[in-house]
Amino acid sequence: MASGALFFDDQDRVLLLEPTYKDYREIPGGYVETGESPLQACVREVQEELGIAPTIGRLLAVDWAPHPAEGDKVLYIFDGGTLTEELEGQIRLQATEVRAYGYHSLDAVDTLTIPRLARRIRAAATARSEGRVTYLEHGQEAEAR
Repeated sequence: MASGALFFDDQDRVLLLEPTYKDYREIPGGYVETGESPLQACVREVQEELGIAPTIGRLLAVDWAPHPAEGDKVLYIFDGGTLTEELEGQIRLQATEVRAYGYHSLDAVDTLTIPRLARRIRAAATARSEGRVTYLEHGQEAEAR
């Protein structure tokens, strides 16, 4: 399992990290450790990667994401809300893992990250704006069967 948060600026652009160990952008987050809930993991990962402890809001999306080499994953995305100027001024990146961060329009996400993550980010952002939670399979909303 993995867990992350979507953060926005006052222009509704999403915060993406530039990891030192990947060639594409990511959202703040990471793997859930043994005995840790997805929400606890999200809070911990945000603190580790950004050096801040904002209130993490409600669940936005759950994504079942099969991976041929790593097996099935379940990924949780929570609402980090809009970062205030004060919180943004306190950001201290974890230098060993994060090179930089920036805010990007949802339209630009496809060019900055891998397709399955781009789909997940857009679906979670839509769920946020509509006040709901979405269930995804490989980044796409799943139809009830």
